[in-house]
Amino acid sequence: MLAGGRSTRFGRDKLAEPYRGAPLLHHAVLRLSEVCDEVVVVVAAAGGEPSLPPGVAARVVRDPVPGQGPLVGLSAALEAARTHVALVAAGDMPELHASVLREMLRVAADAPVEALALREGDRVRPLPCVVGVRRATTVARALVGSGHRALTDLLDALHVAAIDEATWVALDPERRTLLDVDEPGDLDRAVEGLGTDAAAPGSG
Repeated sequence: MLAGGRSTRFGRDKLAEPYRGAPLLHHAVLRLSEVCDEVVVVVAAAGGEPSLPPGVAARVVRDPVPGQGPLVGLSAALEAARTHVALVAAGDMPELHASVLREMLRVAADAPVEALALREGDRVRPLPCVVGVRRATTVARALVGSGHRALTDLLDALHVAAIDEATWVALDPERRTLLDVDEPGDLDRAVEGLGTDAAAPGSG
C-alpha cells in the first residue's frame, strides 16, 4: 500500500481526511485486508505513524529517502514483503472492489507473467496491480539505482498482462476500483457517486 505521498494537490494530509466515517487510508487498507494475509503500508520517511483500522494485520515501513517518488516507496514495500506475489494499491484509492482484487490475484496465479494490471480503454492502469515479488524487487532496485522514480517505469520493465475492461467492469460496474483522490473535490464527487445507501467501510 503506497501511502508516502506529500498530498501537494490536496493541500493537507489527504489520507487522514474523513471519508464515509473513517480516515481515507482506512478504506484502502480494509479492502486489501479482505484479500491479502498482510498489508504493508509504506509511509513517508519522516513523520508520525498513520492511523490504521483496528484488527487488521498491517505493517508500516518507511520510504528510505524523502520525496523520491512512488517507485522508491514500492521498492521498500517489496523488500519487506513475505509473499511470492504482492497486490499493490495506493492509500488514496478508497473504493477498491474486493471482487476485482480477487480476480487479479486469481489470474496472476495462473498467468506466466511478472505483473498484472487492469486495462481501461486503450491503456493499462498502473494501480492496482499485482507483481511477482522476487522479480519486481530486483528490477525496482535497479531502476531506483539508475534514477527512475515512476511506478510506470517498473511496469514498463516487466512482462505485464492486463485483465480486459469488460471482465473487471462486470465485477465493478461503476468502475470505482480505479477511483483515486487527488484534490478535495474528488472526495465530494466520490460520495455523490455512492448515493444515499453507501456501505460502511470494509463492506462490499
